[in-house]
Amino acid sequence: MTVHEAEATLYLPSREKLWTPPVSRNWRDWLKYLLEGERGSSATGDAMTTFLANEIIDHVFSAATYTAPANTTTALYTAAPSDAGGGTEVTGGSYARVSKTNNATTWPAASGGSKSNGTDHDFGTATADWGTVTHVGIFDGSTNLLMWGALNTSRIVKNGDSFKFAATKLVLAFT
Repeated sequence: MTVHEAEATLYLPSREKLWTPPVSRNWRDWLKYLLEGERGSSATGDAMTTFLANEIIDHVFSAATYTAPANTTTALYTAAPSDAGGGTEVTGGSYARVSKTNNATTWPAASGGSKSNGTDHDFGTATADWGTVTHVGIFDGSTNLLMWGALNTSRIVKNGDSFKFAATKLVLAFT
């Protein structure tokens, strides 16, 4: 049995890109700029999803209420999702997303523009091969993908192996 302790850093658009205005005075250019940040129209590997970007922009700029989810759910992928979702999530072999209460114990306060998990996100023991795990995603409960990114090192998870992100090893950061 192999215990896979993975690490990943999920990057939000950079602070400079979020708050440095585009030269254009056209509101469509501003909105596109805020939604796409440095990533352009397609993701480059680590991303805040379009869903979350829209929620934050509406919350900040039109006083629409965004309520933080009561739980966050962590998922594993064998093929990358995109800003719009998708990807190939691990299935079978006793795989299940890890659900955590969304609080300061699970996600302690941010510092220096980043935040990491305060508790282990343990997926347990595989009862069949899960394949090569390459990416991780964080959902608001189980519906909307909020962020996703590549593992620092892909992991081949075989029957009998276990997989987890130890505390502090799943990082959400501004670049």
